[in-house]
Amino acid sequence: MNLAGRPAPPIGATESDSNRTDAEGRGEMAKDNPVPQAAHENAISIIGPGMRVLGDCETEGTIRVEGVVQGTVRAAKAVVVGKDGAVQGDIFTQDAVSGGGVVVTVVAESRLELQATCVIDGEIKARRIKLDEGGRMNGTIQTGEVKMPAAARSQAGGPEVPAPGQRP
Repeated sequence: MNLAGRPAPPIGATESDSNRTDAEGRGEMAKDNPVPQAAHENAISIIGPGMRVLGDCETEGTIRVEGVVQGTVRAAKAVVVGKDGAVQGDIFTQDAVSGGGVVVTVVAESRLELQATCVIDGEIKARRIKLDEGGRMNGTIQTGEVKMPAAARSQAGGPEVPAPGQRP
């Protein structure tokens, strides 16, 4: 123990290493004592209202779109497009829920829910589809077994966009 009643620093450390405090004098700094992170597949990423993303989005978990994404959205777990959200590009995921607008292709390996406020223009491929009264779909729908080839999956484990000229 040192004079302040704290344990002595480890061998090779200096006294100043053990006396590091933050602005309130609370011992070690946060960077020295990191908080455990949740597993990536349980993470929820949010594109908030008023936010516009130009480019692709990819996550091992879930992505919620309340703003606008102009590009491809890939999520290993789920994609949720809120009432005021929009995706101008493709969506590849396990489960999808849309209350907003989507233009181009939606591929949901398991389930797709189209809420009363949604507008989909393009192509849908999903094992199961739920369409609420008032929801609009303009384009083609394919239901039943939807599997993306293993080669088309990303390293993160989620669905990935097919090569140019290939259909998902």
